[in-house]
Amino acid sequence: MIPQSFKDIVSSVENAGFFQTLAMIIFILFFIVVVYIVINRPKKYYSEEENAPLEKDHDDDKFTL
Repeated sequence: MIPQSFKDIVSSVENAGFFQTLAMIIFILFFIVVVYIVINRPKKYYSEEENAPLEKDHDDDKFTL
């Protein structure tokens, strides 16, 4: 039998509910940690990157054909 959906594959695994719950908890913890790190960086950390798209890249002149 060919499984028709992801639900068919997962439902045949023993303790599928536990693994789904564990995966969700890991994802939520990872997301919270990333948001915490980004929020707690000092404003000076992002000052160089905030104008990066507006600055002219001087390395482009080296690779002209």
